[in-house]
Amino acid sequence: MRIVDLLKKEGIELHGAVADKKEAIEKMVDLMDATGRITDKEAYKKQVFLREEEGTTGVGEGVAIPHGKCAAVKEPGLAAMVVPDGVDYEALDGEPVDLIFLIAAPNTKDNVHLDVLSRLSVLLMDEGFTEALKKAETKEEFLEVIDRTEKAKLAEEKAKEEERAEESRAGACKLLAVTACPTGIAHTYMAAEALEKKAKAMGHWIKVETRGSGGAKNVLSEKEIAEADCIIVCADTNVPMERFDGKRVIQRQVSDGINKAEELIRLAESGAVPVYRAGKKETGGISQKTDTGGESFGHQLYKHLMNGVSHMLPFVVGGGILIALAFLIDGMSVDLASLAAEERGNFGTITPLAAVFKGIGGKAFDFMLPILAGFIAMSIADRPGLAVGFVGGAIAAGGKSGFLGALAAGFLAGYLIVFLKKALEKLPESMDGVKPVLLYPLLGIFLIGILMQFCIEPPVGALNTALNNGLNSMSGTSSILLGLLLGGMMSVDLGGPVNKAAYVFGSASIAAGNYNIMAAVMVGGMVPPCAIALASLLFKNKFTEDERKSGPTNFIMGLSFISEGAIPFAAADPLHVLPSLIAGSAVAGALSMAFNCTLMAPHGGIFVFPVVGNSILYLVSLIVGTGIGAILLGILKKPVQK
Repeated sequence: MRIVDLLKKEGIELHGAVADKKEAIEKMVDLMDATGRITDKEAYKKQVFLREEEGTTGVGEGVAIPHGKCAAVKEPGLAAMVVPDGVDYEALDGEPVDLIFLIAAPNTKDNVHLDVLSRLSVLLMDEGFTEALKKAETKEEFLEVIDRTEKAKLAEEKAKEEERAEESRAGACKLLAVTACPTGIAHTYMAAEALEKKAKAMGHWIKVETRGSGGAKNVLSEKEIAEADCIIVCADTNVPMERFDGKRVIQRQVSDGINKAEELIRLAESGAVPVYRAGKKETGGISQKTDTGGESFGHQLYKHLMNGVSHMLPFVVGGGILIALAFLIDGMSVDLASLAAEERGNFGTITPLAAVFKGIGGKAFDFMLPILAGFIAMSIADRPGLAVGFVGGAIAAGGKSGFLGALAAGFLAGYLIVFLKKALEKLPESMDGVKPVLLYPLLGIFLIGILMQFCIEPPVGALNTALNNGLNSMSGTSSILLGLLLGGMMSVDLGGPVNKAAYVFGSASIAAGNYNIMAAVMVGGMVPPCAIALASLLFKNKFTEDERKSGPTNFIMGLSFISEGAIPFAAADPLHVLPSLIAGSAVAGALSMAFNCTLMAPHGGIFVFPVVGNSILYLVSLIVGTGIGAILLGILKKPVQK
């Protein structure tokens, strides 16, 4: 099936004018409906928006390819729209989109929309092609551009096998490649096309395996791998690598396959590529841009960390919002000012309904740190690391080390299992079945318990004690300086020992009648999630697609005084995120003290603002601190690589 056969004039708009992404998609669905290829417009529209929630279809370079597959489509179809003024489509490169293709596919097993998507992605890499489409003055000219380009492409592919054979006889390098991206849509095929074009232009034979959302295609055979001179892996996700053991392999990110194809081909033909050993690297993936093509240790650590963070995030979001609802229910049901000091400490569980929400949300939070540590360990050591990481994370959560201890536990557990695998590899083969079910969990859990209790927890406990003593000694000094310090401490480890030291000091001050200290502590703890949420809206190119989607939920957690909402973002980029959050929190705490704001409850966030002394200025403190944190995030964080 050809692309031009799927387009009808009724489904083409050459002068589209839309205000935002939502309106653009709705307009595209209207065009598709006009072609007569869908039976239920609303059902199809719902499917297109559901797909968009999984990840933006704005593939970059001004192009978007939304798509939907459902029973409401009676036959495959395309709709197209040129938007001369561009529209903010939340594209991967952050740039406006001015050319949109919408795909409609029936709910059949042949996945026709993926075939069309891959062919469209390849054609849209040609700037001349996209420019010609944008400049088309009539629908007939628009279709003629597609027809002409697609015919040329098909002819090129038909001649490819003959040219490969001729090049091989002429002594050209025999290259293989694998391309894959997390969503498995456009960039997978764009990288494959770029590598094929450049290899052909440089006189080499190449075959590219694509691992997209429709599965692996053009899969490399054992014979081809054995005969290959070099293998190029451009992937932002794990691909099967054991098959390349003993071959020269270059590992790069998928964007390098698109933008640096010539560099990769020249490196392959030079022969200066290390031999891949599956015993040392069991999975493939992104690598740093090194001349050797190997994956750097630093980036391996980053991938392990992100595996833990991504699995932890649902617990943070779900549990945090439930706790926020508990605060809301109590805030609407009780008069906080009339409660005794000990009753204020139970805010969030005073009414039965609030207690239910708080209990469920608290249980979700209980899993947060074990999940983080467990999946970091699993990323390092596969399934044997999972249980060991869970135990280490649970010890950190129940002890004094908190978030930082869980991070340490995850990496310790993973590399502990790696050590055990090597230490036990000389046991008889008859013991292989016993290792994962007995030896690894038994020895691993015991050792991680010893390390956590005697190596991680003691120094963190000493740090916590020192912080409390230091705060007590400062209580009589400058109130603004104290607010600056306490506010900043709330962002240092986001629920860890430093955060808890400031919080405990603030809570104890309530009993002593010093309500301004707790106010500074709470506003400092509210800033981190709020700053993250604001920055994810203002500086979209500094956050990944998943971070942009989950970022706004941090407004809810921040306003509810749940600092933990910022943990996934801080864990992913601590060197740039934490200083920004600390600065914003410190300023908010100092302003709260300067404005002489007071608070009689130890938590509750915005739901206890009615009983805050100088509540208007307290809100100003929060806004200023949030703004400073967000702006610093925009300055310090590096743009996400496309």
